[in-house]
Amino acid sequence: MDSFFQFETDFVESLRCIPMQVRYNLDTCGVKLKLEHWNHFDAEQKQTLVERPCNTSAEAAIYRDELQAWITQQTGGPAKTLPIDDQPAWLNQAVVPDDVVAKATECELAIAPEQWLQHWQSLSPLQRFALIKLSRPSHENRNFLPAMKEFGLV
Repeated sequence: MDSFFQFETDFVESLRCIPMQVRYNLDTCGVKLKLEHWNHFDAEQKQTLVERPCNTSAEAAIYRDELQAWITQQTGGPAKTLPIDDQPAWLNQAVVPDDVVAKATECELAIAPEQWLQHWQSLSPLQRFALIKLSRPSHENRNFLPAMKEFGLV
């Protein structure tokens, strides 16, 4: 369970949804994995995608190539690719993204501006990634508040 957040506990046992660790890896390697693709994978493949490192360019290439091979094998074609951000917001400790601050404000979380940066810097890149993803307007973000609590920000 070290690869999962507490706010993901409702689905991690069955891995019926794509966990944040895998979503982080997908953004790192540039693959647009749909839930439909994910559901074609067996438990071993899903676990491999959770555990396989994807931190360096070489690891990302291996991750992407194997993932695309599995998707092609299961669905007859590869997944769409995404541009890889060479300076993603979750690696920038100096700036708290506006969407994160706006979502916290929407949730009525009172965090002073000077505290935001201190909190942001204390988080791991994966935690920052999760808050960014959970604060996007296009995302179902019912887990934003649980994530903020889990990460000790409220």
